[in-house]
Amino acid sequence: MARNKIDYGIDLGTTNSAICRMEKGEPVVIKTDVLKDTMPSCISVNKKGSIKAGDSAYNTMKQDKRRATKSWHKGASNTYVEFKRTMATDTQYPCANLNKSFSSEELSAEVLKTLKSFVTDETFCSVVITVPAKFTVNQKTATMEAAKIAGFKHCELLQEPIAASMAYGVSSDEKNGTWMVFDFGGGTFDAALLKVEDGIMQVFDTEGDNYLGGKNLDYAIVDNIIIPYLQENYAIDGYLQDEEKKQVLRDAMKTYAEDAKNQLSFKDHEDIISNLGDLGEDEDGEEIELDLTLTQAQAFDLMRPYFQKAVDICKNLIQRNNLNGSQITKLILVGGPTHSPLIRQMLREQVTPNVDTNIDPMTAVATGAALYASTLDAEVSDDDIKIGTVKLDVSYESTTVEMTGYVPVCLTDGSAFNKVFVEFVREDKAWASGKVEINSNGDVVELNLLEGKANSFNILCYDDKGNSLPCFPNEITIIQGSVVGAAPLPYNIGIATWNEDKKRSVFRMAKGLEKNKPLPATGVINDLRTTNQLRPGLSSDVLIVPIHQVDDFAEAEGKSASLYEHVADVVITGDDVDTLIPADSLVDVTLKVDSSEQMKLEVHFLATDFTVEKVLDTYKKHTMEEANEEISKGFAEAESGMEILSENGIDVNDLQAELAAIRTDNENTTEKKEVLYHLRELLRKIEKLDAGTEWQRVEKELREEFDKLEKAQNDLGNEKSAQLVNQLRMQTDNAIRAKNVQVGREVLEQISSLFFQLTMLYQCIGIIRYCSESFASMHWKDSSRARQLVNRGMEQINNNPTTEELRQIAAELLGLMPKDKKAVYDEGLLK
Repeated sequence: MARNKIDYGIDLGTTNSAICRMEKGEPVVIKTDVLKDTMPSCISVNKKGSIKAGDSAYNTMKQDKRRATKSWHKGASNTYVEFKRTMATDTQYPCANLNKSFSSEELSAEVLKTLKSFVTDETFCSVVITVPAKFTVNQKTATMEAAKIAGFKHCELLQEPIAASMAYGVSSDEKNGTWMVFDFGGGTFDAALLKVEDGIMQVFDTEGDNYLGGKNLDYAIVDNIIIPYLQENYAIDGYLQDEEKKQVLRDAMKTYAEDAKNQLSFKDHEDIISNLGDLGEDEDGEEIELDLTLTQAQAFDLMRPYFQKAVDICKNLIQRNNLNGSQITKLILVGGPTHSPLIRQMLREQVTPNVDTNIDPMTAVATGAALYASTLDAEVSDDDIKIGTVKLDVSYESTTVEMTGYVPVCLTDGSAFNKVFVEFVREDKAWASGKVEINSNGDVVELNLLEGKANSFNILCYDDKGNSLPCFPNEITIIQGSVVGAAPLPYNIGIATWNEDKKRSVFRMAKGLEKNKPLPATGVINDLRTTNQLRPGLSSDVLIVPIHQVDDFAEAEGKSASLYEHVADVVITGDDVDTLIPADSLVDVTLKVDSSEQMKLEVHFLATDFTVEKVLDTYKKHTMEEANEEISKGFAEAESGMEILSENGIDVNDLQAELAAIRTDNENTTEKKEVLYHLRELLRKIEKLDAGTEWQRVEKELREEFDKLEKAQNDLGNEKSAQLVNQLRMQTDNAIRAKNVQVGREVLEQISSLFFQLTMLYQCIGIIRYCSESFASMHWKDSSRARQLVNRGMEQINNNPTTEELRQIAAELLGLMPKDKKAVYDEGLLK
């Protein structure tokens, strides 16, 4: 019979995945086809077009990666791994054996299908799938798309560190303190801080890196140990200069590095030896063989910088929450790389001595996902329930710290019975509720719970003659001892708005969608204005609301929106409105975010009291072309920004070193989103430093522009303008004393306006004389009218002209000029 709770949890990992389900209140990891708790997140397609996943695919993958060195052609493989890191991109994985290409979501779906196939005693279509806390909204939507492709009708997402904390919290005897989850997986890193009081766990802050994981450790061994060994012993320099051949070589060597890395978590040294015929030939035709020894010390030296990144993220997370390491009562390890004694030592020395290794780092996330799934109602259709079954509406909290559970129960609408009797019997048979009469109005049954364990209750149903009746649900489970609060929002969510001073789009926060707000959440942005009109029924009238997510903990407001993740554009057209929305109309925007971070947007036009509702299409594919274009632009912006900082006396050596490292990564990887992720981090650092020098530039501009104004006043001004200049002198002095950028810019606008008024006569004279001198070489729109205006203007110039007279002539002449001449002249005139 169908389950009334989801009960199934899947850890869809970068390198390994697992599935777990609830059985009588206990999470049970389901064994794979080779009787392991986890399976490699690897897919292979054989020559007959059969798709395999897991260990057999992983073994094929290793052979294929190594065999590719014989042809030195990357496309020869029909095996795929680590595709989770390219979710929500247009990356395609070509398959020669099927004559098609797979997307990351399709490959992830094959992993999910295989995990689902390990369940042989029932069918299920609802599931909780875990995702890294720092996954973008688009990546999370892509994960839900993979679940849909895999045949799941109902999918809920759960952040991986929260899942791990649930697994630990249920098994732990300690019900109070501050915990940290350290989740270092194959491709991503997450850290989370939890407050635990009387068994109630609440995540209050998260941080992480979507591109930091075991894969980085593997390639560090490849690039610093294995490839130098090959360069010493074989002719491969030509291969290394060819991007495709270099990647083929690195991918092949990674299969050896990963095996060695895993062994060095438990051994002092490991031999890396290839089998005869595994690898291809070097440039001189000599067969390549591996025969070297990697020591634990060597490996640890290479792994340390990557582990240090993760440790630094933890330290910053603790610091920004005004905590210290001694206040972290438990540091919980999750992920395969945490088996390494190096990271355990580093965490004890730099973060907290309270490192806990009691849970299985490989299955904790899947276990926590199942526990969370047991708290969520499954989608159950009438087809899933046998005819004649009494359908009950049973409401209850699946986890509690109380010793008594209160369960409202009633007959569902449309029941064939007017009344029945129900009885709840605890699994150990030591307690029963007795028969309780219920009808469509129902009653509340008090359940006696055993402390610190899962309490399963069978539900028995009877008619008024005492005959037993089948019912759904026929059992429930309540876990006593711990409760997990709502998942926190891992980003600030808001929109991009145009900033006239900065001449670019900046981020504006949605109040209520700040980082770490409990999900689901609602945010509002007020006092916005439309940039153009919306006429009913006209699809050509368009209003775009760009939604962004910001992973900086603070100071995001007003920063360049382009340096943060773009979630989606909400497009509103004239087709969406039933009355005219004039340009510059006041607008309020409301964003609603659910527990899986899927969003809805409401745009309320205040003048007409009309609201447009839109569901965000967050299934956005980031293209390689877009990424490369943004990376190229970002490199140029970084160079320019550092040059400006240097001119202002700021040391940029560290920034230059960081940029050089990102350039190297860009050359060595096809994962351009990773490069872009770190490039944006650098650009935000530059922008922050640049903001510190902004006042210096404003002050310089203020002094220069006021000097120009004063000179114009001396040459062209009168008594009235002299008063205005004196007022602006006082405002300029006050702004300089206050060192206020905003006030300084406001004064600059006033100075510019007065300067323009003082010099307008001479600007108009300049335009008319320019037109007279260049008349014959210009392609006028109406040469006859232009000649009349030039003659009249020149006559007035020679007879004490007024500003108003010449202004009208100059404006009409500008309108008659060809566009190219007007643009060039305007540019020079308005500077």
